[in-house]
Amino acid sequence: MKPATRPPITQRFQSFDLLATLVAVVQSDGAVLFANSALEDALGTSRRTIEGAKLPDCFTEPHILQNALEGAGSNEFAALRYDAWLKRLNHDPLPVHVIVAQTERPGEIIVELLPLEQQAKQDREERLIDQAQANKELIRNLAHEIKNPLGGIRGAAQLLQLEIDASLTEYTQVIIHEADRLQTLVDRLLAPHRRPHVVGDVNIHEVCERVRSLILAEFPRGLKVVREYDISIPEFRGDREQLIQAVLNIAHNACQALSERIAAGDAQLVFRTRIARQVTFGKQRYRLALELHVIDNGPGVPDSIKDRIFYPLVSGREGGSGLGLTLAQTFVQQHHGLIECDSVPGRTDFKLLIPLP
Repeated sequence: MKPATRPPITQRFQSFDLLATLVAVVQSDGAVLFANSALEDALGTSRRTIEGAKLPDCFTEPHILQNALEGAGSNEFAALRYDAWLKRLNHDPLPVHVIVAQTERPGEIIVELLPLEQQAKQDREERLIDQAQANKELIRNLAHEIKNPLGGIRGAAQLLQLEIDASLTEYTQVIIHEADRLQTLVDRLLAPHRRPHVVGDVNIHEVCERVRSLILAEFPRGLKVVREYDISIPEFRGDREQLIQAVLNIAHNACQALSERIAAGDAQLVFRTRIARQVTFGKQRYRLALELHVIDNGPGVPDSIKDRIFYPLVSGREGGSGLGLTLAQTFVQQHHGLIECDSVPGRTDFKLLIPLP
């Protein structure tokens, strides 16, 4: 019987290539046994060049990592974390959070590098996802609690209207009107959770063109709509109507914020589509993703609500319902995607990210 052979180290660790974080498998002396593709990209050099080289030499303070590797190799600790600067070819050093951990095999140590900017981005995305889930539960529970007594209030007002003097019906009409208004609000809150997810082939540019025609019908003068499409973007499976509603909510919010520029005749709204490669969002890494940017040249999102714009009932506009962005985020997340916002005075960019096949 032949003895079992160990698989090549590249084969054993090839799953690390699916990670967005930078990973190297090294010996206790720092020699690299394996480097994943994310580390290749960060260092700006090939895997063949990295493997066999000393990983500590890639840092501005190599002795710190060398000491950590020696400690891991002698079983002084199971894992160690610290912050450092990673040197890169033709780029400034990259701030990273370093995690040094033992493997199950003697002489092999895993070094994981989390770019601090990327870590902050992931934390922000996780907060958005958790917030959206909490919002969904809050909305559903609150809407049902409001909906149940509303019918009784409206019915009682109608009965009362039949019994009282005609001169007092003005007051019962106020009750009925406000009950109807609240019913409409509740229906809007519950709409994305009631409506079935209708999946079909979606062309994102057809979605953008539909939104563009609706926006120009409402704002025919003073607004320029710019299209910057990447026509190579493939179709994907999704709910076309939901995506139209999501993009329309964002574009409509932008146009309302552009009211002064529309009046002045220099308002601009940009629809830009791009393909993003090897991106991570929603705690997952995707080979390809759609990037749809909706950009306006308005005053920007007020600082007071920047961190809360996707919360339900939060609006920066007098008389706004505060539901448009909440529903947009819900619809995009139902496509396993995410909406991000980057806003400064004169430029607000809402970026929709959706995985592509």
